[in-house]
Amino acid sequence: MGLPVINEELAKRIVDSETDYFTSRISSIGERSGNPEGVEVRQLGNTTAFYIKKMPWGLFNSVKGFSQDDIDKLEAVTTFYRERNRAFQLDINPIGINLKMLRQLTEKGLFQDSFHSVLYGLPRCELPKLPSNIKIRQIDTEADFDLFAGIHCIGSGMDIVHKHHFVNNNIGLLNRPGWKLFLALWDDVPAAVAVMHISNNIASFTLAATAPAFRRKGLQTSLLLWRMYEAYKSNSELVVAQASFGSSSQNNMERVGMQIAWTRSVWLPIN
Repeated sequence: MGLPVINEELAKRIVDSETDYFTSRISSIGERSGNPEGVEVRQLGNTTAFYIKKMPWGLFNSVKGFSQDDIDKLEAVTTFYRERNRAFQLDINPIGINLKMLRQLTEKGLFQDSFHSVLYGLPRCELPKLPSNIKIRQIDTEADFDLFAGIHCIGSGMDIVHKHHFVNNNIGLLNRPGWKLFLALWDDVPAAVAVMHISNNIASFTLAATAPAFRRKGLQTSLLLWRMYEAYKSNSELVVAQASFGSSSQNNMERVGMQIAWTRSVWLPIN
């Protein structure tokens, strides 16, 4: 089977798959006892607004699934974040939009800040042949999850002393329905991690990180191929992912056969 061409129906499925995994991801943080991070998820029509009080970064305070169908919800979206004194990012995909909607975004004090690539591809039916010094296994124990959190921490540019934040805010994904976490080892040393979420027969590659000392060794390429095979075993029809435009992550995905579905724009409030 060849890679299907992008049309409105398929594009909507890809957008929905991202909203599904992100909702599950943020909800898992909010499900911690007492909701210590201050998670809120607000559904406004087909649009989902995410807010985490103790995480001010745009990724965790983002709006997914917005289109011209929800233009009457735009005021509610901006009010939701204004009442919380929080900047946010609004993802605009090239489906379900028109000129009137884009004009209203600017009238509400939003501007386009950047672009982001959305990629898609087919699962692989064959177990990938990994280089001899790379091994990959699924993470299903707390011991392996502790390794995951440490690699995620330093791979994100943080000092290892902050690892407990990565433990607390990701432990909800361990053995959570729909989620699979993977650990890659270089010469038997834990070196890289990757995550996959499956919803409605689409496998989303949601996160990847490599410890700085092990970069440029092919670990992420191996983890991409491994997840493509795992997607096939899970009867997924497609694999999808998002990456900064022109980034090494995007390039790695293209090298394993994924293609750019479209480039979306990211909008932010001017003030």
